[in-house]
Amino acid sequence: MRKIKSRQRTQIAWPTIFVILGCYGAWGLSLWLLPVWGGIIVAALAIALHASLQHEVIHGHPFARAWLNDLIIWPPLTLFIPYARYKATHLAHHHDEVITDPFDDPESNYLDAGHWEKLSGVMQSVLRLNNTVAGRLILGPAIGTIAFAVCEWRKRDAAVVRGWMLHVPAMAAVLAMIAASPMPLWAYLIAAYAAMSILKLRTFLEHQAHERASGRSVIVERGGLLAFLFLNNNLHVVHHMHPQVAWYLLPALYRSRKDHYLRRNGGYYFASYREVIGKYLFTAKDPVAHPLWRR
Repeated sequence: MRKIKSRQRTQIAWPTIFVILGCYGAWGLSLWLLPVWGGIIVAALAIALHASLQHEVIHGHPFARAWLNDLIIWPPLTLFIPYARYKATHLAHHHDEVITDPFDDPESNYLDAGHWEKLSGVMQSVLRLNNTVAGRLILGPAIGTIAFAVCEWRKRDAAVVRGWMLHVPAMAAVLAMIAASPMPLWAYLIAAYAAMSILKLRTFLEHQAHERASGRSVIVERGGLLAFLFLNNNLHVVHHMHPQVAWYLLPALYRSRKDHYLRRNGGYYFASYREVIGKYLFTAKDPVAHPLWRR
């Protein structure tokens, strides 16, 4: 493990660079050369992959210099999530002892029980539906984006304001590219929403409430195309234990110590996303209110 970490610090992660170039190429192809519905499909896949690449960059790849990594991945292809704010909240999420905490984990899908009880019946029904795969894919991007914006508005500190101020010209640049292309804005918005739906499948069960921090992160062993779009974050407990290891090294690392990782996360395991969808398409996996603590 020390050898892997050392190599990551001193070498350029070329596979990541090639994927970044391919991602931007596919995005440009979808805007400029493909017919509308083909463009929507390819754009959705490229935008989802780009979001995963942003996650990879946050963890220090492909270059040793953070400013250079940020420079090559800054465009907000999803339009609505500022990269600087995603970076800050995701790094806060990586304090494993707070994972799933409704207050201290910015990426928690749980609510505090007290807050949950104060919601209207309609809102509770919507959030219960959002805890099924079908609901998460259809409603999740809208719910997640609105909830993120509301939380950001309530903070109102200098870092939050700065992150959103940087986001405005970045989003304007992406919108200018879309406006100059043959793809209609409505088509791009469909693609961006579809991309966020794809990502919501990954985050649907990425973490569970568990008394031990080590038991909160999942393994979805066979990801197929989704594993590539997620850059192997389906092996999520491996990523949380080794957040500086590049995406293309995670599968071999998992295979080399599979029993160790499954003991570590208490057997929180699914064979594939097909199993996940079959099990939870219309069935809620978790309660909305965090089942283990209340503030």
